[in-house]
Amino acid sequence: MHRRAYLAALGSSGLVGLAGCTALGDVGSSLFGGEEEEYDIGMTRNAFVPETYEATVGETVVWKNTSSALHTVTAYDDGIPEDAEYFASGGYDSETEAREAWSEGRGGFDTRETFEHTFEVPGRYGYVCLPHERTGMAGMVVVTE
Repeated sequence: MHRRAYLAALGSSGLVGLAGCTALGDVGSSLFGGEEEEYDIGMTRNAFVPETYEATVGETVVWKNTSSALHTVTAYDDGIPEDAEYFASGGYDSETEAREAWSEGRGGFDTRETFEHTFEVPGRYGYVCLPHERTGMAGMVVVTE
């Protein structure tokens, strides 16, 4: 009798543990057969996935907040090619403007929201999530001809 109670308890605790795993996954996909939205770069609690993304000139890259945290996509002013257009979620024209907006409680996008940018100049584009910069949430888009 004790063995059955032990096995039942063990099975229940295993399911509870697995339930937590799904909460950390991609909220853009459904566990029950729903449609998955298309995006190139997802966001976990503290990371861009993938951290480095390869694109070609003229390609539009889509970021999607696939976590429950508020995120930004903010290019480093000195981390993009000289002739490239600056990009930041919220439509800011510079890193300074994006940082000021974040510090004033503006900017960022919520779960399941997306941000996109079309890359017209080849090179390396470094960017960061402002609220998670201290935890190392940074990414790179490498654009080739």
